[in-house]
Amino acid sequence: MEKSYKKLLSNNKKWVVKQLKQNPDYFEDLAKGQSPEYLWIGCSDSRVPANEITGTKSGEIFVHRNIANMVVHTDMNMLSVLSYAVEVLGVKHIIVCGHYGCGGVLAAMGNKQLGLIDNWLRHLKDTYRIYHKELDSIEDEVQRSRRFVEVNVMEQVMDLGKTSIVQNAWKNNQNLHLHGCVYDIHDGIIKDLDVTITGVQDLHNVYHLD
Repeated sequence: MEKSYKKLLSNNKKWVVKQLKQNPDYFEDLAKGQSPEYLWIGCSDSRVPANEITGTKSGEIFVHRNIANMVVHTDMNMLSVLSYAVEVLGVKHIIVCGHYGCGGVLAAMGNKQLGLIDNWLRHLKDTYRIYHKELDSIEDEVQRSRRFVEVNVMEQVMDLGKTSIVQNAWKNNQNLHLHGCVYDIHDGIIKDLDVTITGVQDLHNVYHLD
């Protein structure tokens, strides 16, 4: 176990050498600050590294990850990241990215009790309930799970738009776009779900904040 940890530290030193070889000012430039255009809300799954799959460099994308890429209005961690990204960094795009084969989505489709995480998965189950007619009509379980991944992303994008943080940015004429997409681990392609939201006009009136 100790050997595997030390391997990470060794890899870090090799990475530093590589970066400095490519650009001697790499770390000095990073230390000057960050001004990313994007906030990425993704799944914690280790197979979905935001920078790597988007081809972005350090400092170009601000990242928040949790189980099943959820936007939960009582999650102070997510809200703190969102607030900093929008109000301080001034990001222009917020991307909710799910992925096919998501363990959280698969768990939410079942009824097995898993412990503390059941409280988190309940939010996913609420989404399933909203789309249950469509989802239950899909006989193939793999295809049903893939569609569940997609509709979950769609709902999380909507939930982003409902937050006071995002709506206040729009009120202040901040150019902020919300996007939803899904990453396919089988081929590496990110699929845009065409659910971009650019203002309160894209939300039901009941969610508009004065």
